[in-house]
Amino acid sequence: MPADPFEISRAVTLLESEVELNAVRSQGAGGQNVNKVATAIHLRFDIAASSLPDFYKSRLLQLKDKRISGDGVVVIKAQRFRTQEKNREDAIARLVELIKSVAQTQKKRIPTRATKSSQKKRMDSKTKRGNTKALRGKVDSSY
Repeated sequence: MPADPFEISRAVTLLESEVELNAVRSQGAGGQNVNKVATAIHLRFDIAASSLPDFYKSRLLQLKDKRISGDGVVVIKAQRFRTQEKNREDAIARLVELIKSVAQTQKKRIPTRATKSSQKKRMDSKTKRGNTKALRGKVDSSY
C-alpha cells in the first residue's frame, strides 16, 4: 500500500518516503510508561534531498530556526502525547507548518507620515514638559 503524500499547498506535496520517522523513548515524568514504551517520534527531513521546489528549499535553508541543523536537516522531536500515533501526526503537522510558513511572503511596509496636528501636539507636550523641568532648578535667593 503506497503512503499518502503530505499536502503543503495545492501544487506542492511532500512524499512520506522523504521523511524519516524513528520511535524513541520520551523524556520527563511518566513512570513505567515512559521507561518501557517508545512513544516519542524523532523526525528527520533533509531539505536538499527533498522533492520540494527550489523556492521552498532556499527559504528553508535561510531560515534561522533551531530545528534546522547546519547541514540542512530539519529535526523535530514530538513527545506531547502518550501514544506514538498522535506524536507521529504531531511531528508531521509541525513539519508541514514549518514548510508552509516559508511560502508566505511578508507584505512590504509602506511608511506613513505623522499628521501636522500630531506633530504640533507632540512639540507642545515637549515644551510643557521642558518648562516643568526648568522649574525644578535651584531658586535664586538674591532678592
